[in-house]
Amino acid sequence: MELIVRVPGSCGELAQGYANGEPFLITCPIDRCAEAVVKDDGLRCIAAGEKSRAALAKTLQYLGVSQFPFSLYVTSELPAGKGMASSSADIGAVVVAAATACGRSITEQEIASIAASIEPTDGVFCRGIVAINYQTGNILHSFGVMPALAIAMFDLGGTVDTLAFHEQYDEAARMYSIDAEQILPLLTPPYTAEKLGAAATHSALAHQRVVCKPQLPALLELGKAFGAVGVNIGHSGTVCGLLFPEHCSLQWLDDCVGPYAAERLAMTYMGAAVLSGGGWTIERR
Repeated sequence: MELIVRVPGSCGELAQGYANGEPFLITCPIDRCAEAVVKDDGLRCIAAGEKSRAALAKTLQYLGVSQFPFSLYVTSELPAGKGMASSSADIGAVVVAAATACGRSITEQEIASIAASIEPTDGVFCRGIVAINYQTGNILHSFGVMPALAIAMFDLGGTVDTLAFHEQYDEAARMYSIDAEQILPLLTPPYTAEKLGAAATHSALAHQRVVCKPQLPALLELGKAFGAVGVNIGHSGTVCGLLFPEHCSLQWLDDCVGPYAAERLAMTYMGAAVLSGGGWTIERR
């Protein structure tokens, strides 16, 4: 038996702030993923990081399963510490893989609750685009499917520890981040690239008062010259993205926009991605 579960990562968040005093983020899942592989190979090898191991233990405890007679291998296309939901994708993939291997089903809310018990969580394991309380894992709202924006991704440098970041900056975020009422009118159907770009830009610029990304204003202006509809950021990371309409060529972003912006603004270009649908896939071999 071989079971492969994939969960996408993110390019930061489309927005992050507070709704009636409750923290939330709006997911920005992309077409890069984490993968959890369960094998009945007799080795009982757990090749996974600390958070993935915690996810496995908490899932088995939640399901009331005392033993896991399989091997688990976790790999990822997502760099850690950048705000690309690498840990949330790992955790989500492990939870689904463990439950499935044990013959059990599990809901998005159950995954989110387990993930939030380990660290503040993204909601990339939820289908579509969602708003989630990243502290408790409570899924607040599902927006369904949104336009498949093309995203040119950049790294401003360094890494961020999610737990340490929230301990240090949550009070400032409560004071200065956007309130949900400021962007909700932009996140009502029919969804358009322009509305998503405006909401993401509003959240990114508001967050400058929490943690300033010096290149962000210049990146936004440069992006507009190339036809970008907005910019988004990893609110607790170093990644940021220029958002383009879904018809935009990823090859053009890779060949032209990304390298040019990276050179001009002293950033690292991380490649082009597509806003995906979130959730997970299961493959059996």
